Amino acid sequence: MSPVPPAVTATSDPEPRRPVFLPAPLTTWQETWRWLVTVTASLLLLVVGSTDAAFAGRSLGLDVLLGVVAFGAFAVRRRWPLLAGAVACLAGSFSMTGVPPSLVVLMSVATRRRWREIAALGVGWVSLSVVYDRMTSDMTPTVPWWALMIATLLVYGIVVAVGSYVGARRELVATLRTRAETAEREQSARVDQARAEERTRIAREMHDVLAHRISLVAMHSGALAYRTDLGREETAQTAAIIRDNANLALKELREVLGVLRDLNASPSSATPERPQPLLGDIHELVTSARSAGTTVALDIAPEVEEALPGLSGAVSRAAYRIVQEALTNTRKHAPGMPVDVCVGRSTAPDGVDRLTIEVLNALPAARPSGKRGPTDGPPSSGLGLTGLAERASLAGGELRHGPDRSGRYVVSAWLPWS
Repeated sequence: MSPVPPAVTATSDPEPRRPVFLPAPLTTWQETWRWLVTVTASLLLLVVGSTDAAFAGRSLGLDVLLGVVAFGAFAVRRRWPLLAGAVACLAGSFSMTGVPPSLVVLMSVATRRRWREIAALGVGWVSLSVVYDRMTSDMTPTVPWWALMIATLLVYGIVVAVGSYVGARRELVATLRTRAETAEREQSARVDQARAEERTRIAREMHDVLAHRISLVAMHSGALAYRTDLGREETAQTAAIIRDNANLALKELREVLGVLRDLNASPSSATPERPQPLLGDIHELVTSARSAGTTVALDIAPEVEEALPGLSGAVSRAAYRIVQEALTNTRKHAPGMPVDVCVGRSTAPDGVDRLTIEVLNALPAARPSGKRGPTDGPPSSGLGLTGLAERASLAGGELRHGPDRSGRYVVSAWLPWS
């Protein structure tokens, strides 16, 4: 039996590390003027301090050498801030020339706002400054050690305060920049999503409308090719139906292309959505199907007929498209077969009212493979019922389709009543 691994316990850092917002690289001019100001301040301190009696007995060469070391820390303060701060504490405490660059380095460390580092460097700076002053002063110093410590702490506090302010401002600027970039990306993603949704909507509408029109054109043109017994008037009537549906299909296609022409246009500038048919227009749809030669029996429950004006637009449009696509599929796959369209109202087990749609047609007799009838429609893409199922789902309902036990093909859907 394998030993049980020791339990992993979560440990928390007593002082979580603050995320560091790396400052932007300095330009040549920004780095140059910092060097000029710091070098000038060091030279002034060296000149003034060398003439002071308190400087007597100190090695000028050692002071300058430590100042050079402090400037070395100044040069690498942004790359290795903690190491530069430690070197600056040593050099600045024992060298007057190294005080200006050391203060700048300590200020740079303070921008990180890591208080352990700041406290450790502060203790080192103050302690070394007081010790060095006691070592180089006369036996009876004029300034008490505690006064020197307070003065050094005051200077260090000012340096830390300025550095913390600069660091906080950098974090604020970095945060605002990040938020702006994130907002810009999110806005771009929303625009892309809106465009994709608009294209999906247009593609769905184009399929629903054009498939209906083109199937009528294909069916009637096929009938003209096979029916040689049609009289002149019947032929002219069929040709008029073909012409009207072709013109309507062309009009619909032009509207779609007008929306898609400018691919880079924002959704707000797109062509306004044209009025969509609702369930109340189902009588015209059935009349059009009957004029095309399809036998359609429409049965709408009286309570549905009365409530048609009050149905929501999404539910009403979805119900219309379901019936339209079902009639189109019947013309494609079961030409000449009668169709029953039933629209009613039912109550779900949970007590919620539903709008129910059923479209039923008999299945045609099987034909030899590769044979097409005179009224066969164009080849099916297989996406119509899939799109209807998605449309029903978006409206909060469900769609099912397939043959039943009696040998009829059934498209059945329910949608929320309100």
